[in-house]
Amino acid sequence: MERTPGRVLVIVPTYNERENLPMITRRLREALPDAYLLVADDNSPDGTGRIADELAEADDHIHVLHRTSKQGLGAAYIAGFHWGLAEGYDVLVEMDADGSHQPEELHKLLDALTDGADLAIGSRWMPGGKTVNWPFSRELLSRGANTYVRLVLGIPVRDATAGFRAYRAATLQKIGLDDVESQGYCFQVDLTLRTVRQGLRVAEKPITFVERTVGSSKMSRKIILEAFWRVAVWGVAGLGERFRPRR
Repeated sequence: MERTPGRVLVIVPTYNERENLPMITRRLREALPDAYLLVADDNSPDGTGRIADELAEADDHIHVLHRTSKQGLGAAYIAGFHWGLAEGYDVLVEMDADGSHQPEELHKLLDALTDGADLAIGSRWMPGGKTVNWPFSRELLSRGANTYVRLVLGIPVRDATAGFRAYRAATLQKIGLDDVESQGYCFQVDLTLRTVRQGLRVAEKPITFVERTVGSSKMSRKIILEAFWRVAVWGVAGLGERFRPRR
C-alpha cells in the first residue's frame, strides 16, 4: 500500500505563462493524479488566467486564484498557502509554471514528508542534484547566494533559495505567514529560516532543475539586492541567539 502524507495541493504562481501552463498542468496530473493544483494568477495580460479557468472547468482537481495585480512571487505563495490551509489540505507544494521543476520528481518531496520531515526541499546543490541549460552566471549567482545564506544565517541547508518544496500544513501554521514581506529568492530563505528556528525538520532531496524554454525569467536586480540585505539583517538579528552560551 502506497504511503501518502495526506491531501496535496500544488501551488503554481503565474504571470504571462499561457504557453507553459497547459504543459505543466498535464505533466502534474499524469505524475500525481490524486494531487490538486491551485493556479495563482497575478492578472496576466497574456490571458493566462483565462486558460487556467478553462483547465479548471474541465478538471475538478484544478482551482484558480485570481489576483488583481502583479505583487510578487512571495505574495502569490502566501495567498495560495492561506487558500490551501482554509480548504484543509495537509501538504502545500511550491512549483514553478515554466517546467523548471519536474512534476515527475515531486514524489521525492512527498516521500520525505512521509518519513518525518516538516519541510522538504528539492535541491540543485546536494549530491545528485543538477541543472540543465542554466547559464553559468545564474549558477554562480545561486551557488554564491546559498553559500552566503549558510555563512550569515548558520542554517544547514544547501539550497535555501530553492523554489521546489513541500510543506506540511502544520509547518506553515507554526512558522507564521502574516508578517512575511520578502519576495523571490528572499522569500524562500525567509521561510526556510523560520522553519529551522522553530526546531522543525528540513530534508533536502536531489532534483534536476531545467531552464525554461518558453517565456522569460522573472529574476531581477531588485530581487537579488533584496535577498542580500534582508539576509544580512536576519543574520545580525540572530547573532545573540547563535552565540548565547548553552546551559
